[in-house]
Amino acid sequence: MNNNDKAKQLNGETEEDDDDEIDQEEGLDAWEKAYVDDRSWESLQEDESGLLRPIDNAVIQHAQYRRRRLRSLSSFSAARIQKGLIRFLYIIIDLSRAASATDFRPSRMVTVARNVEAFIREFFDQNPLSQIGLVTIKDGVAHSLTDLGGSPESHVKALMGKLECSGDSSLQNALDLVHGYLNPIPSYGHREVLILYSALSTCDPGDIMETIQQCKQSKLRCSVIGLGAEMFICKHLCQETGGSYSVALDESHLKELIMEHAPPPPAIAEFAIANLIKMGFPQRAAEGSISICSCHKEAKVGEGYICPRCKARVCELPTECRICGLTLVSSPHLARSYHHLFPIAPFDEISSSRQFDPKLKGQRSCFGCQQSLLNPGNKPGPCVTCPQCKQYFCLDCDIYIHESLHNCPGCESFKHK
Repeated sequence: MNNNDKAKQLNGETEEDDDDEIDQEEGLDAWEKAYVDDRSWESLQEDESGLLRPIDNAVIQHAQYRRRRLRSLSSFSAARIQKGLIRFLYIIIDLSRAASATDFRPSRMVTVARNVEAFIREFFDQNPLSQIGLVTIKDGVAHSLTDLGGSPESHVKALMGKLECSGDSSLQNALDLVHGYLNPIPSYGHREVLILYSALSTCDPGDIMETIQQCKQSKLRCSVIGLGAEMFICKHLCQETGGSYSVALDESHLKELIMEHAPPPPAIAEFAIANLIKMGFPQRAAEGSISICSCHKEAKVGEGYICPRCKARVCELPTECRICGLTLVSSPHLARSYHHLFPIAPFDEISSSRQFDPKLKGQRSCFGCQQSLLNPGNKPGPCVTCPQCKQYFCLDCDIYIHESLHNCPGCESFKHK
């Protein structure tokens, strides 16, 4: 440091320069901040020996995952709650002129569409018995993009073909439209609405408060994710219907907020009523067979399913037979929905001193992938343990077990001994 720098530091000019840099960063858009933060020389940290090594992003991602996991399982230790396994969800996407803003790169519209595509695939992976419908808002009118259905490909294809922004946004028209679609849903179906709202106002033809009360009476759980500032009417809608309201700070936060709606939420206490549901398990149509598809009203060759009650043909499962109204599913769909009723308890983090306790033998490798839990230099790495079987797992296996496998390998292996 030269004399001029020392003089500046003594006069407080260095602190003023830092404040100026902070002010400049605060004036940047979200996509510009992403480039400002992408500095390779800042992705380094110093170890105990004074050497530089890159920051372990896996540990940071695992910490974010555990915070999200603990929030979703906050009621695990409490009394068992009923969850909505058969969900009917409408996603309302704001495509008004506000969606063309570039604070999310390359624009809000493209960012939302990309995250909705990922959400749809994750939703059907976790909720195989549920259905999704898409609604868009533009020019003050709500448009039904797709009807309720269980095909992720058809929803994604319809969404990507209608990405155009124009006009104002009307929250009331969107709520009226989805209310008309969800109101006839049977009582065993959980009616949900997820609104991705970009505008800072709503242009409504009538009293939106009456529409909100109608949604509340029809047991619609409405949740809103805002891309701008917080709005009172969106917050009021979520409070009245039992949903959640959040405002995205950046792209990664937006993705996290959307993905939080993939697992089935707890059923509203006053509406949690047990129901018996008639379901049919159709057989796959023979190859080369020709029959009229009840979904598309045209002849199809093979690749379909036959309703066990009326022998009508459908293209995909799960669905509802268009002829007799029977709910058609397959046995794997029921099996994949089972894990939401009995989730795995969060694993406990292990300190370095406990991991190297000499009384604990054979615990220096992950029980799942058999990889060593030691970092280079035989130093202890981060790991977790199952509270039931006391087996150790690495961070990657922890995420895989809770998000994909839904069974603890340690507990399952002891069951079969």
